[in-house]
Amino acid sequence: MIWMLTVLASADASRYVFRNESVRPFSPFEVKVGVFNNKGEGPFSPTTLVYSAEEEPTKPPASIFARSLSATDIEVFWASPLEKNRGRIEGYEVKYWRHDDKEENARKIRTVGNQTSTKITNLKGSALYHLAVKAYNSAGTGPSSATVNVTTRKPPPSQPPGNIIWNSSDSKIILNWDQVKALDNESEVKGYKVLYRWNRQSSTSVIETNKTSVELSLPLDEDYIIEIKPFSDGGDGSSSEQIRIPKISNFYARGSGASTSNACTLSAISTLMISLTARSSL
Repeated sequence: MIWMLTVLASADASRYVFRNESVRPFSPFEVKVGVFNNKGEGPFSPTTLVYSAEEEPTKPPASIFARSLSATDIEVFWASPLEKNRGRIEGYEVKYWRHDDKEENARKIRTVGNQTSTKITNLKGSALYHLAVKAYNSAGTGPSSATVNVTTRKPPPSQPPGNIIWNSSDSKIILNWDQVKALDNESEVKGYKVLYRWNRQSSTSVIETNKTSVELSLPLDEDYIIEIKPFSDGGDGSSSEQIRIPKISNFYARGSGASTSNACTLSAISTLMISLTARSSL
């Protein structure tokens, strides 16, 4: 290893610039700094690795592709530049804008490292978007890829499931509800999600069905909170109001979502009334 030595005459110097037009961008150098006075040289600092300034990427990403995931989400894919860049790549910058907006007002998100796909969220349903991708590093961004277009899916159904009826017995809860029909500007209903949890817990379980009824095998010695919502290609639709199914032990019960706390009938009460009526007639 050949070391080059530069002497700075000022004792206050704390910066030195090495210039050499033949040095390639982002070339590594080992550097150490020492001190001296009229008595001689002092110790040198530990060796540090530094790099010359880098050049921004010179080639655009290739094979851009975008697809709609829902009414609000899209995913975009790309490949590393086909030709070798003079500047290294630290990541990629994705620019996207709605067709009705101006490109100069486009939003941007960045990936890090070798990641060549990303998800873009919080978009508008049934809208055409344009996207382009650039590579970047500390020197700046490289040239843009070709622009691709993608249209988000129709919004999910806006109407929640209605007329929810529940029955419970033998550690089972049976739910029935009316079918949800999507409007013309909404995605078709593909099925329903039933969300349920213990009243005293925050974690929620989910079961999916393409019918308008479901049977849950659950212990009946707990209060349950249940809600139902349709789902579609556009995402999850509006959820029903929360239904509370009270704790029941060794009884058959039924109720509706219209009155979640009080719409419960126990067969034991009916049995008791029949018994009392029979005795009074004797």
